[in-house]
Amino acid sequence: MAGDHPLLITWRSGLIDPLEEIRGLWQYTRGDPEICIAVLDGPVDLTHPSLAGAQLTLVDCLETSQAGRADQHGTHVASVIFGQHSGPVKGVAPLCRGLVIPVFASDGTDGLGPCSQVDLARAIAVAVQHGAQVINVSGGQFSPSGTADPLLARVVGDAAAAGALIVAAAGNDGCACLHVPAAVEGVLAVGAMTSRGEPLPFSNWGAPYERQGLLAPGENIVGAGPGGGSVCRSGTSFATAVVSGVAGLLLSVQRLRGWQVSTARVRESLLRTALGCDRETETDCRRLLAGRMDVKGALAFILRDETTMSEPIAAQAPQECPTINGRQNTAAGATISQAPAAGVSSAAAGGDCACKSAAMPTLVYALGQLGYDVVSEARLDSLAQKIAGYMGTTVAERILAFDARKLLAYLDQNPWDAAAITWTLYLDGTPMYAIQPHGAFAADAYGTLREFLTHQLDEAVERVSIPGFLAGKATLLLGQEVPVLVPALRGMYSWTTAELVKNVVGPTPAAEASQPDKDAHRQRSAGVRNFLERVYHAVRNLGLTPQERAINFAATNAFQIDKVYEQAIREKMELDSINVVRSPICRPGSDCWDVELYFFFPERQVQTVRKVYRFTVDVSDVVPVTVGPMRSWFTR
Repeated sequence: MAGDHPLLITWRSGLIDPLEEIRGLWQYTRGDPEICIAVLDGPVDLTHPSLAGAQLTLVDCLETSQAGRADQHGTHVASVIFGQHSGPVKGVAPLCRGLVIPVFASDGTDGLGPCSQVDLARAIAVAVQHGAQVINVSGGQFSPSGTADPLLARVVGDAAAAGALIVAAAGNDGCACLHVPAAVEGVLAVGAMTSRGEPLPFSNWGAPYERQGLLAPGENIVGAGPGGGSVCRSGTSFATAVVSGVAGLLLSVQRLRGWQVSTARVRESLLRTALGCDRETETDCRRLLAGRMDVKGALAFILRDETTMSEPIAAQAPQECPTINGRQNTAAGATISQAPAAGVSSAAAGGDCACKSAAMPTLVYALGQLGYDVVSEARLDSLAQKIAGYMGTTVAERILAFDARKLLAYLDQNPWDAAAITWTLYLDGTPMYAIQPHGAFAADAYGTLREFLTHQLDEAVERVSIPGFLAGKATLLLGQEVPVLVPALRGMYSWTTAELVKNVVGPTPAAEASQPDKDAHRQRSAGVRNFLERVYHAVRNLGLTPQERAINFAATNAFQIDKVYEQAIREKMELDSINVVRSPICRPGSDCWDVELYFFFPERQVQTVRKVYRFTVDVSDVVPVTVGPMRSWFTR
């Protein structure tokens, strides 16, 4: 089996064989290096003979490269997609480029450390930033309702808007139960079927999957093993990798025909042509999801666009495309255990993670609340003893170390120990980053962090801004791993919403001021507060992508927003929506994004016209800056 296509299995039912049809698709293409597939999984053994020569790039490797299930799973999934046809495992799309973004690590036993939904959102955002058109997520977290963390749901929507297709495993619980991100709207969910085209017993199903899911071969799929050799595994993880590879080939066909690449069209082709219950004897049609993958039908659907899709694609220089790995399944028939920690789980993955970062550092401009943690039990005992002032550690002293006021009082006398704790940035109670100042002004940055924590305790400060760049990872006391953010001191601020609004709009008019002036001030204050609250809650984000950094900076430097509301109030308008788009005009070497605020006229019963205000933010530096004048116009 290893000497032929790894997915070829005997098709005994007389139905269409999607694996055999992949060979037919190879007559058109085996992939295009302009098409980038990201694999979010465990580490990958990039030295495996099947991956030698594959165009794979490792991005921001934050997971431990410990041998175990993570590297086994990651290497297997990556080889199903990218396995070179000169090697022992032949992948579906060997000539596509890949991003490898490890999100799982082995736990040192026989299991996997779960990935939080926030970390998964971060990995998806990184994949989109690096140009991935297909994002393979062979894993998921059980969700009874199928709803994801709002942050993950928003990042999934942003990925679709950027033209990226997320392909995710439906899960291996063998029930009508949902996993995220597979159940999130816009994702292409994948279940696993046998060589007879029947759903594998452990493949999940559910209502959302019937709209946006399909079955693909997932039984005894041959893949690479860390250190060499090949192995057969079954599960929705490997079915997901098959579909991601097919999606990459269909996108490659679009390029081959000279059309604009459209992941939305590829997703539609796979779902619209899936073979449903009319071709199946299975009594429970729900388990077929939207149907079985029909590669030939999907290709015909794409080729049918020849008469309508005539826009030539622009010549583009190849982008750096790192590789990502899949997550979730186990061996044949096995179900994935739900980790007690709330996290997206994978099955088994692995490979040595020779971590290499992209040439340019990953910039961040994040908003959140400040906190702190410790890296180990030993560090906790050490701090507790120092704060208590004597040797020996009791439960009371350990608790004392997490009394923020006691800690700050101790650090006032011993400022050098500010580096002994792990400063953290939280978003609604979830740690996003560990903040670790470096360089000549590290002591000043630690002093600023102490000042921010004091303001949170004494002055009810609600938000801090932390710009900087990512540099590795840190492990918190309870085992959670978070990226390390090296802060830029010149962009660190703390504030309350009320004080920021007052700073931007100005003080309340004196009692003798005219009523129109008082009304205008009140309306401007309410408008700026409304914008800030939307950014804090409705548009909450990791501050990782250029769009997120632009909107977060706009919320920190809200003076442009006040100018917008000053004009909007005169025209009796109210805020409708906030959008961030790439700016058509930018300085050489810069990265400019337009923040757009759309207003409507509440006094008009029929809203036929809106007014948009746009200002530009340059995010090319670690601390963004607004450039150019504000513009406005009417739109429908």
